[in-house]
This record gives sequence, C-alpha cells and structure tokens, in this order.
Amino acid sequence: MVDQSPNSEELEGIPTPDGTTQLIETEYEIGEDNVEGTVGPFGFDIHNPVFLISGMSIVAFVFYTLALPEQSNALFSWLFGAVTKGFDWFFIGAANIFVLFCLVLIVTPWGNVRLGGTEATPDYSYVGWFAMLFAAGMGIGLMFYGVSEPMSHFSSSLGGTAAENGVRTDWAPLGAAGGDTDAAVRLGMAATIFHWGLHPWAIYAIVALSLALFSYNKGLPLTIRSAFYPIFGDAVWGWVGHIIDTLAVFATLFGLATSLGFGATQANAGLNELFGLPVGSTTEVVLISVITAIALLSVLRGLDGGVKVLSEINMGLAFLLLIFVLLVGPTLYLVKLFFSSLGAYLQYLPALSNPVGREDVNFMQGWTSFYWAWWISWSPFVGMFIARVSRGRTVREFIICVLLIPSMVCVLWMTVFGGTALHQVINDGYTVAQEAALELKLFKMLDVMPLAGITSLVGIMLVVVFFVTSSDSGSLVIDTITAGGKIDAPVPQRAFWCIFEGAVAIVLLLSAGGLQSLQSMVISTGLPFTVVLLLMCVAIGKGLSSERRSIKDAE
Repeated sequence: MVDQSPNSEELEGIPTPDGTTQLIETEYEIGEDNVEGTVGPFGFDIHNPVFLISGMSIVAFVFYTLALPEQSNALFSWLFGAVTKGFDWFFIGAANIFVLFCLVLIVTPWGNVRLGGTEATPDYSYVGWFAMLFAAGMGIGLMFYGVSEPMSHFSSSLGGTAAENGVRTDWAPLGAAGGDTDAAVRLGMAATIFHWGLHPWAIYAIVALSLALFSYNKGLPLTIRSAFYPIFGDAVWGWVGHIIDTLAVFATLFGLATSLGFGATQANAGLNELFGLPVGSTTEVVLISVITAIALLSVLRGLDGGVKVLSEINMGLAFLLLIFVLLVGPTLYLVKLFFSSLGAYLQYLPALSNPVGREDVNFMQGWTSFYWAWWISWSPFVGMFIARVSRGRTVREFIICVLLIPSMVCVLWMTVFGGTALHQVINDGYTVAQEAALELKLFKMLDVMPLAGITSLVGIMLVVVFFVTSSDSGSLVIDTITAGGKIDAPVPQRAFWCIFEGAVAIVLLLSAGGLQSLQSMVISTGLPFTVVLLLMCVAIGKGLSSERRSIKDAE
C-alpha cells in the first residue's frame, strides 16, 4: 500500500484521490477482462463473465416464466414461503447488525475519514445530493405504502389476535391492541416507521460506503467485488468476484422490477380513478413500456442532465404534496402524531427487531422479512448510486445524511399521509381508504380533501417520475457492474439494461403469479446478498483502519 497525492496519474474510470489516502497495490487494471467492440453504430465495453452469465441467466429465466407459467408460479410461491419462514431470523438479525455498525461509525474516529482523500470536495450540493439519494432509495415505495401501511397495521392491531391450533393467524405486529384505538395507532405507526426508518437506510449505507471507500480512496473499480479485497485479496478478480457481481446484478434487477411492478399497479389505479383508464395487465404493460421509454431518454441525457434534474423536480413535487396534506389536513393532530410516533418507535423498537421467539409470525415473515429482503436486493443499486454521488463527504457526514436524515423524512411522510387517513377513519368515520385495495388507498384518502383531482394527478406524476429515476439509476448501476467497474462505458449499454429491466418487470407481471412472482424473486436474491453485506462490514472496518493509519502517518 502507498500514500496517494493529488498529482498521481489518473485511474481509469475513477477520479484520482485528492490529498492523503492509501491506494491498494494490485496488478489488476480496471477493465482488463472487458471485451470491447461495436455492433453497427453502437459500441460496447463489457466485463466478459459477469455480463454474459447474468444476461443469459435472466433471459433463460424470462423464457422459463413465459413457457411454463403454472410451474413457475408454483416455484415462486414455494420460494417466498420457504425463505420468509426459514430465514426470517437471519434477515432481521443481519439488519440489526447493519444499524449498530453504522451508529458505531458515527461516533468513532473512523467517521473522520473523507471519501476521495483528505482534500476531496463534494461533487454536488446538499439539495442535489439529498434529492438523488432519496428519489433512488424510497420513491415508489413511499407513494405505494404511505397510506396503506399505517392503515394496514392499525386495522390489524385494532382487530386483536386470532389463533388456530396455537398458531397466530392474524397479521398484527407484536401483541396487537385489540379494541384500543389509541394503542393501535401507536403500534401501527411504530411498525411502519420500523420498516422505513433506520434499518433500510443502514442497509443502503453499508453498500454505498464500501463502494465509495474502495473506489475513491483505494483506487479499485467501482463494482461490488472491490469491497472484498481486504478479505479475499487478488481472488476478487477471479470467480469469487464474478459470483459476487453476478449476485449483485440479479438482486438489483429483480428488486427494481418489483418496484416497477408496484409503481405500474398504483399508476394504473390512479389513472382509473381520475380518467377511467381500464385496470388490468394490458394497461400496466403499456405504462411500463411508456415509462421505460421516458427513462431511456433520461439515460441518454446522462447523470447530471437526467437523474439529477428529474430527482430535483420530483423532490419539489413531493414536498408540495406533503405540505398541502399537512396544512389542509388535521395539522395539529399530525404534528402531535409525529412526535408520539417517534416515541412509539423507540418504545417498540427492541421488540420489533427481535429475531427469535416471536408469536406475530405473519407480521414478522410477511412484512418484515419481505421488506428486509427487498431493501437488501435494492442495496447494490441504491448503494452504488449513492456512492457515485457522495465523493468528498466524510464518513460521519455520509452516515448521518444517508441514515438519519432520510429516516426522519420517511417518518414525516408516513405520519402526514398515514396519519391523515387514520384521522379520517377515527374522527370522521370515513372508511373508504381503509377498505380500498393497497394501490388505491392514497387516492381514496386524497378524494375527500380539497383539490382532489389535482393532488391525485400530482400523486400519479410522482409515481411516474420516481419510476423513471429508479429505472434510469438502476440501469446506470447494472451497467457499471457489468462493465467491470468502468463508469464511462458506452451509453448504449445502459440503454440496453434500461429496456431489459422493463421487459423483466412486464414478464413477471404477466406471469401466473403477478406481483407475487416479483416478490418471490426479491426474496430469493436478497438471501445470498445478505451474506455479502455482512462481509462488507468486515471489509469496511479494515479499509477505514488503513485510511486512519495513512492520515496519522502523513501528520
């Protein structure tokens, strides 16, 4: 290992560190295993094993799903049940480790390390940075679950527990709150915040930090395998690394396809409410196709001209909708609910994060296990995207901004939208949103507020633009992985992955299982990648220790 100064030669595809850092000496060169060429007017620069294995495997999976729909649906159902029931303890326990590790990074000297070197400066302002990481990390999910999840947990908690043969059959979290409205609100909001607060953002932070550290400070390719160099050494450039990167491609693609499926379902429901557009798979396929085409245009405009601009527009629209509902809705109730929900979250956090000996099996497996697998499957995508836009931040600043601030925004969002719907049920007796399908709850809640047509249209626009930014940034990430860590690979490759993501989402939606198929693939890819994230924590510790030593030596 050697000290790196600002005058060292440029590392291909990775910005040169500024100031003191400690590069990893390796004979491997970024892109040395790549195959370059042209097909007609289009160039390509692909990492041979990873691109071919992941691409061919996904194509084979798509053909299998189309050719044998009933058999594939049975397999998907088995996968979902086997993983959520057999590994619920593993998902929940691992997520707890990620949160604790991030909190340790904030309070230890490791937090002083700057990503990109001691003299590196941020590439983006706080506003642009927050907009991009938030739009990529939570967009469609917040729109889909902002009303539906608090309402679902409230309703199941209020209904109390039910059992058959000594096994709980209800979906309430923990011990429920049968007949106690106030307790059901507290428990419902605590469970919702648990799923959208510290744990998911800690998962993203682990992947993002490992990628940023080993690329910007250590000079390794911006790809998942690089984070494992302290553990496996030069073996990461062989089949160990190929397997890790291929798993990352699978996890990213299926995690993204699941979100696109949710987005299409909700956009279809909203357009049906406003304009009478037919609800069904045909409309959803058209929506995915149109939005994929828009994402393709964003891909062609690049990171700054595409994702950054759309993310900032979307954050502006989301903020306006949030403020509107807060001011027009039961403002005082929502303000009180925000603080009481935070208190309830802290109160119930130990019980909700307990991985063993739980009686609320449906909630634990059907909600929490699925969520953690979903976040983990999204983590290569969101983590690499956050890494791409986070150079120049200290580790402490990075963790605080990626972990704590987005968690608070999620709490605020769920409180305003979910709390408004709860107030409608409890105080106004309006139960339409409570009884509606998941994808319709947001629109039914807005339906009895002023300017319902406009706010519902804004809601649809948010779903669509979140859809576009997720597809665009997902294409960027998968392309970087399958290009061997190069961040300047030909644009047509990113366009290929953008189209491919939409195609996979369409195929899985059209399969016999529909959204269940998407959820099953998220679960199955999230399981092995959880092991990858646990190893990343070890690698981050080793990497930050060497950075601290190089800084002390320079002083």
